[in-house]
Amino acid sequence: MNKTEQLRTLYQECNLTKEDVHKHQHYTIITRTGIEKIQFAKGIKITFEPITTERDFCVIKATATLKDEIIETFGSAAKETSHNKYYCEMAEKRALSRAVLKLTKAYSIGVFGEDEADAFKKTTKN
Repeated sequence: MNKTEQLRTLYQECNLTKEDVHKHQHYTIITRTGIEKIQFAKGIKITFEPITTERDFCVIKATATLKDEIIETFGSAAKETSHNKYYCEMAEKRALSRAVLKLTKAYSIGVFGEDEADAFKKTTKN
Protein backbone atom coordinates (compact mmCIF):
# COMPACT_ATOMS: atom_id res chain seq x y z
CA MET A 1 0.00 0.00 0.00
CA ASN A 2 1.43 3.40 -0.96
CA LYS A 3 1.41 6.52 1.24
CA THR A 4 -1.76 7.95 -0.31
CA GLU A 5 -3.64 4.70 0.30
CA GLN A 6 -2.31 4.50 3.88
CA LEU A 7 -3.44 8.06 4.54
CA ARG A 8 -6.87 7.39 3.03
CA THR A 9 -7.23 4.30 5.24
CA LEU A 10 -6.30 6.32 8.35
CA TYR A 11 -8.92 8.97 7.41
CA GLN A 12 -11.63 6.36 6.94
CA GLU A 13 -10.81 4.26 10.01
CA CYS A 14 -10.71 7.31 12.28
CA ASN A 15 -13.58 9.26 10.71
CA LEU A 16 -11.38 12.27 9.90
CA THR A 17 -12.85 15.17 7.97
CA LYS A 18 -11.25 17.97 5.98
CA GLU A 19 -11.34 20.16 9.12
CA ASP A 20 -9.04 17.65 10.86
CA VAL A 21 -6.30 17.86 8.22
CA HIS A 22 -4.41 20.44 6.20
CA LYS A 23 -1.38 20.57 3.94
CA HIS A 24 1.79 22.41 4.95
CA GLN A 25 4.54 22.49 2.31
CA HIS A 26 5.59 18.82 2.01
CA TYR A 27 3.63 17.45 4.98
CA THR A 28 0.12 16.52 5.96
CA ILE A 29 -0.80 18.13 9.27
CA ILE A 30 -3.39 16.63 11.63
CA THR A 31 -5.16 19.13 13.87
CA ARG A 32 -5.72 18.70 17.60
CA THR A 33 -9.24 17.32 16.96
CA GLY A 34 -7.85 14.90 14.39
CA ILE A 35 -5.23 13.59 16.82
CA GLU A 36 -7.90 12.93 19.43
CA LYS A 37 -10.17 11.24 16.88
CA ILE A 38 -7.30 8.92 15.95
CA GLN A 39 -6.51 8.25 19.61
CA PHE A 40 -10.07 7.26 20.45
CA ALA A 41 -10.78 5.38 17.20
CA LYS A 42 -7.67 3.25 17.67
CA GLY A 43 -8.12 2.82 21.43
CA ILE A 44 -4.75 4.32 22.32
CA LYS A 45 -4.17 4.68 26.07
CA ILE A 46 -1.75 7.41 27.20
CA THR A 47 -0.27 8.44 30.51
CA PHE A 48 1.80 11.57 31.09
CA GLU A 49 4.70 12.24 33.42
CA PRO A 50 6.26 15.66 33.98
CA ILE A 51 10.03 15.43 33.52
CA THR A 52 10.97 19.10 33.85
CA THR A 53 8.68 21.95 34.74
CA GLU A 54 10.28 25.35 35.02
CA ARG A 55 9.05 28.88 34.48
CA ASP A 56 10.21 29.04 30.85
CA PHE A 57 10.60 25.35 29.93
CA CYS A 58 8.68 22.10 30.28
CA VAL A 59 9.17 18.49 29.22
CA ILE A 60 6.41 15.89 29.48
CA LYS A 61 6.87 12.17 28.83
CA ALA A 62 4.00 10.27 27.25
CA THR A 63 3.73 6.51 27.56
CA ALA A 64 1.26 5.18 25.04
CA THR A 65 -0.20 1.73 24.48
CA LEU A 66 -1.94 0.29 21.44
CA LYS A 67 -2.76 -3.40 21.81
CA ASP A 68 0.60 -5.01 22.70
CA GLU A 69 2.77 -2.11 21.54
CA ILE A 70 4.09 0.44 24.03
CA ILE A 71 6.07 3.55 23.16
CA GLU A 72 7.48 6.43 25.14
CA THR A 73 8.02 9.85 23.66
CA PHE A 74 8.42 13.40 24.86
CA GLY A 75 6.94 16.80 24.24
CA SER A 76 8.61 20.04 25.22
CA ALA A 77 7.81 23.72 25.16
CA ALA A 78 9.87 26.79 25.93
CA LYS A 79 9.77 30.48 25.20
CA GLU A 80 11.89 29.79 22.09
CA THR A 81 9.54 27.10 20.75
CA SER A 82 6.07 28.26 21.73
CA HIS A 83 4.18 31.51 21.32
CA ASN A 84 1.90 30.40 24.14
CA LYS A 85 3.06 30.91 27.71
CA TYR A 86 1.38 27.77 29.10
CA TYR A 87 4.38 25.53 28.57
CA CYS A 88 3.20 22.42 30.44
CA GLU A 89 -0.02 22.25 28.45
CA MET A 90 1.82 22.75 25.17
CA ALA A 91 4.37 20.07 26.09
CA GLU A 92 1.52 17.68 26.93
CA LYS A 93 -0.22 18.37 23.60
CA ARG A 94 3.03 17.78 21.73
CA ALA A 95 3.72 14.54 23.62
CA LEU A 96 0.17 13.31 22.93
CA SER A 97 0.46 14.13 19.25
CA ARG A 98 3.81 12.37 18.90
CA ALA A 99 2.62 9.29 20.77
CA VAL A 100 -0.51 8.91 18.62
CA LEU A 101 1.36 9.46 15.37
CA LYS A 102 4.15 7.05 16.34
CA LEU A 103 1.77 4.26 17.31
CA THR A 104 -0.24 4.60 14.12
CA LYS A 105 2.93 4.78 11.97
CA ALA A 106 1.68 8.11 10.58
CA TYR A 107 5.16 9.66 10.63
CA SER A 108 6.23 7.11 8.04
CA ILE A 109 3.69 8.54 5.58
CA GLY A 110 4.60 12.20 6.15
CA VAL A 111 1.97 13.13 8.74
CA PHE A 112 2.72 15.49 11.61
CA GLY A 113 0.66 16.96 14.42
CA GLU A 114 -0.42 20.59 14.41
CA ASP A 115 0.81 21.03 18.00
CA GLU A 116 4.33 19.85 17.23
CA ALA A 117 5.46 23.24 15.95
CA ASP A 118 3.91 26.68 15.78
CA ALA A 119 4.83 26.69 12.08
CA PHE A 120 2.39 23.79 11.50
CA LYS A 121 -0.66 25.84 12.47
CA LYS A 122 -3.11 26.36 9.66
CA THR A 123 -2.91 29.85 8.26
CA THR A 124 -6.17 31.61 7.63
CA LYS A 125 -6.66 34.11 4.85
CA ASN A 126 -8.40 37.33 5.82
